[in-house]
Amino acid sequence: MDELKDVLLKYVNAEYVEEGGDPVGYDTPLISGGIVDSFSMVSLKRFLENQYKISIPDDQATPEAFDSVDKIAVLVRRFTKA
Repeated sequence: MDELKDVLLKYVNAEYVEEGGDPVGYDTPLISGGIVDSFSMVSLKRFLENQYKISIPDDQATPEAFDSVDKIAVLVRRFTKA
């Protein structure tokens, strides 16, 4: 079990998947798949920073880094002590 990925997956499904839509998985394309847009990416970044008490530099918060739960987990781990 990967608690970080599970928290991220739950958040993404709750916030960005339309009711009745197919839930996303760990490797589902979020940005390139049209699930998360640039505005939503900003709110997702804010959630990550608040949830994990980290600061993600804007130059690291790229669409590529936010394109799946797996990639977001890698990004978060880069800035956490865990």
